Amino acid sequence: MKPQHFPRIGLAIALALSAAGVSAAAPDWSKTPSKKITVFYPGVSPIEWITTGSEHGGARALKKGETCASCHDAEAADMGKKMATGQKLEPTVIKGKAGSIPVMVQAANDGANLYLRFTWKQPAGGADKMDKENAVKLAFMLEDNKVDRANLSGCWETCHVDARTMPEGKDDKKTKYVTGGSLASGKFYDLLQWTSKGTKHDGYVADKRVMDGGKALIDAKGEQKNGEWVVTFTRKLTGGEGDVTLIAGKTYNFGFAIHDDYTHGRFHQVSLGYTLGIDAKADINATKQ
Repeated sequence: MKPQHFPRIGLAIALALSAAGVSAAAPDWSKTPSKKITVFYPGVSPIEWITTGSEHGGARALKKGETCASCHDAEAADMGKKMATGQKLEPTVIKGKAGSIPVMVQAANDGANLYLRFTWKQPAGGADKMDKENAVKLAFMLEDNKVDRANLSGCWETCHVDARTMPEGKDDKKTKYVTGGSLASGKFYDLLQWTSKGTKHDGYVADKRVMDGGKALIDAKGEQKNGEWVVTFTRKLTGGEGDVTLIAGKTYNFGFAIHDDYTHGRFHQVSLGYTLGIDAKADINATKQ
């Protein structure tokens, strides 16, 4: 090969790496504001229970346009304790299950990518391992203000009484879904997940849950040190089918869940619904660095 060909090859490699997002550099997290969000054990509380006034006192407030977080943010830990111990909405109590986990959430962007960082201390556990391959899984969802009530209830619009892990009314073929959801209409949640065995997923929830196929996720990684987990995601602001396009100046509906202590299915810790802003005022503001 002639020497003059090397620079051309080097340029091609550099462009390919840049297009793949490899050149994305994490922000300075020490200079990035953090928000404490308490994820809690939800027990059996699908959206149908949330919206039934005879069972959930907040159903009336929800119909008036009040968010779940505005009522329950400060009491998430108390709610989780009641459900984890079987006092309410949980027929299958897991011995030693943590009722809640306080998580520090940070976000930033660089004009091309979104960065999210989640930090929390591992709670006590020790129950039978449902998912023997993963001590921890963390997933988050984004929604572009098109799913009905997503701005009020967060990710609960994907949780239904007929999901396959629910104790009553379950359909073994159903996972998470959005009523009336479809990619064509824009009524879907963008879903990204990291697992402690190193698997990364970039999918969506519309009429059904699809775990892979998205084009926005660049990287997801996590580690545990001295009993503390740190999980970070790097995601392009734009992607492909099933990826919510993130635009500076806009806010999006945001929620996340942690499967701690080797759990799977509905036995996770979940957040209420919050907003994520891209250089915009929100519960969590991903400012440009």
